[in-house]
Amino acid sequence: MTRRRPHDPGFDRREFLLTGAVGVAGLWGLGDAFGATAENRVRRYVPLGKTGMSISDISFGSSRMRDPAAVRHAFECGVNYFDSAEGYKGGDSETAIGLALHDVRDRVFLTSKTKARANAGRAEMMKALEASLVRLRTDHVDVYFNHAVNDVERMRNEEWAEFTEMAKKQGKIRFRGMSGHGANLVECLTYALDHELVDVVLAAYNFGQDPAFYSRMLNRFDFVALQPDLPPVLKRAHAEGVGVVAMKTLMGARANDMRPYERPGSTFAQAAFRWTLSNPDVDALIISMNDAAMIDEYLGASGSEEVSRRDIDLLATYAGLNGAAYCQHGCDRCAGSCPNGVEIAEVLRTRMYDVDYADGDLARRDYSAIAGDAAPCLACTGDPCRAACPNGIPISDFTREAARRLA
Repeated sequence: MTRRRPHDPGFDRREFLLTGAVGVAGLWGLGDAFGATAENRVRRYVPLGKTGMSISDISFGSSRMRDPAAVRHAFECGVNYFDSAEGYKGGDSETAIGLALHDVRDRVFLTSKTKARANAGRAEMMKALEASLVRLRTDHVDVYFNHAVNDVERMRNEEWAEFTEMAKKQGKIRFRGMSGHGANLVECLTYALDHELVDVVLAAYNFGQDPAFYSRMLNRFDFVALQPDLPPVLKRAHAEGVGVVAMKTLMGARANDMRPYERPGSTFAQAAFRWTLSNPDVDALIISMNDAAMIDEYLGASGSEEVSRRDIDLLATYAGLNGAAYCQHGCDRCAGSCPNGVEIAEVLRTRMYDVDYADGDLARRDYSAIAGDAAPCLACTGDPCRAACPNGIPISDFTREAARRLA
């Protein structure tokens, strides 16, 4: 069956029934839940580009997790792709995955990531990889990513290409990739594709970044379409046989705000996942899974490749509630507006980790690595950046809060 997607002209305005930010009656009046299931487990496995791997369409992210029981529960529900990184929970996430899956290693796919800098050498990269292998209790990872790339010089570094080729020959990695969610994501992905540096890409992609979504909301919400060049780059990657995995699919993950508008089997998270998976250029997505209840809810969307009218209503409601408090990945329209050199988007990202994700450890660690942190904001009037956000985020309020919470 051909997928009928909100990205297509055939998904017309009569089907795009927006209820607005608090349209409770409309939300509850659209009939049976789309994709409701009696038992939530993985229902679809998809080829990951030309890697030969067939992975669960909704897979395990571990950035906020250190519990082996959660990992094992996901595996028992059919998840077979587990994403990690050396820095997640200070390495504890990799340790939890290793503890939970070492006896079923031949039945799962494991990934990890390292932030290979533009001037990093092969020895440094190999040391990071081998430390991850120890924590994961394995002799190889299936995909090894250059993590959170927002500077094309990191992909131009010949040491990265030489290291990954060497690690492949040694059997320590099977495939190499690049992850990213910053303003320069499209440029970095394009360079990586042009120079055949990736077998898999992990990219921030959600309904809030898709121009097709906001083009249907202009009568209700004055948001700016972001990264219009991202969907074509994902299409190119998919066409060239590069695996495409999406992350940050919940547009900030303020899921609890949506509970009054949800019902069993039809939640905001499930709607957001269906939106992402309805794009045929996206193979699968990863999402942070912290406990069994979260895993069960998320897997309720597995196997879905279409978006219902109720899904669109939930997404529109979320955007109405949270759009003016969410720093959009890849926007960076505020860059250069601070005379003191505060890296506003990076600061707001760390605030999101602390406030929305409730992950203070990750927030403080990433905040401490920002050269242009928010310390000057504590003594600033807020005038220089007051109108810098096209979506109306109160930048100075948020950066001051970040400085107080995270410094």
